[in-house]
Amino acid sequence: MVTYKCFFCGRQISSKTLKTRFLCPYCGSKVFFKPRTAIKKIEAV
Repeated sequence: MVTYKCFFCGRQISSKTLKTRFLCPYCGSKVFFKPRTAIKKIEAV
């Protein structure tokens, strides 16, 4: 399951919640983003 974060209130919202209605259930915003997990750094050879 994918989790999104609301841009305005910062709360995490599951993709299951967003399937029915694409609004933040906490503040009513329509702007979301997927937070990145760990960033991998690769050295060029």
